Amino acid sequence: MPAEGTAPPVTAFMLIKTTPEWLAMTPQERVTAFSTLVLPAIKARTTGVRSRFYDTEFYSTRVTDVWVWEADDHAAYQLLIDALRETPFWDRYFEIVDLLVGTENGYARTYGLDAVTTITT
Repeated sequence: MPAEGTAPPVTAFMLIKTTPEWLAMTPQERVTAFSTLVLPAIKARTTGVRSRFYDTEFYSTRVTDVWVWEADDHAAYQLLIDALRETPFWDRYFEIVDLLVGTENGYARTYGLDAVTTITT
């Protein structure tokens, strides 16, 4: 079945690396800092965003974590980034190594094809 014709959500793979300041905190201090300094800014400035967080430090020294964001549209994604930049998350607790932003199965949507690269076994 071809991909539907509606605009797909924006997906961003935020590749990040912990900073010495973040690592100097205890796990509880990290939760408190995130809950009081980062999360309120995201909730106050955005709607239509969802995330998942992946630890990668056991496999990579360049990127310690990958935060995957899905936003309803480009405007929601832009508001998310603006919100994060106003918190200590951005360049204080974490270094933003790279942002990889795309839409799932964009090629299939563009050409009206089946999304053959989405595989479930």
